[in-house]
Amino acid sequence: MYFTDRGIEELVERRGEEEVGITWLAERLREFVDLNPEFEIPVERLATWLARLDDEDD
Repeated sequence: MYFTDRGIEELVERRGEEEVGITWLAERLREFVDLNPEFEIPVERLATWLARLDDEDD
């Protein structure tokens, strides 16, 4: 188990029944980066990965 799995598990446990929109998620990511600028690159990578999930592999 990766260290991040604990945070993911907590997210599922606390908010797993909720439905959120992409706009809401983007706002939360921006807010997080504003508060934690050292995580700008990992958040950008996560957002890009999520945005491209349905792209065909080349």
